Amino acid sequence: MATNKPYGDNRRIGAVKDRSQTQTPSGHWVKRDTNTGQFMDVKSDGKPFKGVRKEK
Repeated sequence: MATNKPYGDNRRIGAVKDRSQTQTPSGHWVKRDTNTGQFMDVKSDGKPFKGVRKEK
């Protein structure tokens, strides 16, 4: 897990490596591993993941 000091302030510096995200037709955001192409996580609140690049 990537961490940046100071700990506990809920912030990251820089992007998350080897990850991308795309939006499904239902409006959910899906995080994908770029090495394997496997879907990892779904976010159902309608907001994208923070620090993860978007696919076109």
